Amino acid sequence: MTAQETKLLLVCGKIASGKSTLLAQLVKDHRAVLISEDHWNATLFPDELKSLEDYVKYSARVRQAIGPHIVSLLQHGVSVALDFPANTVRNRKWLKSLFEAANVAHELHYLSVPDEVCKERLWVRNEAGEHQFTVSEEQFELFTKYFEAPTVDEGFNVILHDFQAA
Repeated sequence: MTAQETKLLLVCGKIASGKSTLLAQLVKDHRAVLISEDHWNATLFPDELKSLEDYVKYSARVRQAIGPHIVSLLQHGVSVALDFPANTVRNRKWLKSLFEAANVAHELHYLSVPDEVCKERLWVRNEAGEHQFTVSEEQFELFTKYFEAPTVDEGFNVILHDFQAA
């Protein structure tokens, strides 16, 4: 077996674009540890997450607490796949600080999926009841309003996953 390069694996995409599904495959391909923001938020703040403002507040707490641990894992040669949305410039700055502090490679996987496809997937996900959070159409629209696609000048190694209709 050959040694793999230590990497921080990141995802960017709208709600229900397929970020977690893609990360599951990347975890296998890179033998990475998966850390999921939704898991931590749902576990630590199950009754507090009721609005976008709540999400921003509690997600910031999770990032502050877990950031040094992520850097430590990377510095010890453990690849990490973060199921944290890299959906805004601000969030991406934090994610960038992690791989820069650890001095490791990274990949930012950008899932470019039309809103209507995301909504269809979201309804299926909500019906299945297996995700930590149920998201309404209004919540989808609110979060999507803040979505910012990554740009070249941000300095990420972006891998585009452009939606292809079946």
